[in-house]
Amino acid sequence: MDWFLELEREDQEFIKQLVKSSGSLKELAKIYTVSYPTVRVRLDKIIQRISLIEQQKESSFETKIMEMVINDELSLHLAKKIIENYQEEKK
Repeated sequence: MDWFLELEREDQEFIKQLVKSSGSLKELAKIYTVSYPTVRVRLDKIIQRISLIEQQKESSFETKIMEMVINDELSLHLAKKIIENYQEEKK
């Protein structure tokens, strides 16, 4: 469970609260006093971060591009194009 230790403290706390609320996103929304969609977006971003951590074996360039997507610095569509071009040039 190394991925958990690599998450930011806030994300670790969010996961702790998710477990304590038996996985109820509605309950999390109450705890954090935000809307259900806000909780869903945050959970999706944490899931993406976990996936990235687990895929550390891939190119660091590709990982950095996907981190930019997670941090809303780059669109997923553009990131895919960049990675496709990168992979084509590597051949």
